[in-house]
Amino acid sequence: MTRLPSIAARRRTCPIAAIAAVLLLSASPALADFRLCNNTGSRVGIALGYKDAEGWTTEGWWNVPSRTCETLLRGALVARYYYIYAVDYDRGGEWSGRAFMCSREKEFTIRGIGDCLARGYDRTGFFEVDTGEQRAWTVQLTDSTEQPASQPAAPRPQRPAQPATPTAPGEKGSRQ
Repeated sequence: MTRLPSIAARRRTCPIAAIAAVLLLSASPALADFRLCNNTGSRVGIALGYKDAEGWTTEGWWNVPSRTCETLLRGALVARYYYIYAVDYDRGGEWSGRAFMCSREKEFTIRGIGDCLARGYDRTGFFEVDTGEQRAWTVQLTDSTEQPASQPAAPRPQRPAQPATPTAPGEKGSRQ
């Protein structure tokens, strides 16, 4: 016959269990991610570019509902500079820049940023995000009528997008 502990005995073990739980939580490593918060009233599509140990990569699409955040990359950041291209699905327009990378309309992961058109991809202008070599970063995407709650803020959408002078990401300074 199994004997259940008395109420008094259970009370003695609860503080020990609570202390153990707190120690386990504090021993876990801090999360470090690259996140994007869509602070607009529209659904947006996100493409991301970055350079890792194997070279340049662009990925897309994350569909981020209005007023929500999405983790684009999990773990500690591997680069200082990241590049974002975003499309406003509901009202039109885009957030773009002068760092040209490869993309396409369907879901993609593309290695390399050269010869996009010759390889069957679109050549798309991304805007640069300087993380300052932080372990984690969140981009706040806003529209032209809203002010961001905190830095860093993404450029406001251009409707329609203006053509820019072609430049490759990482051409200035000592970017890795």
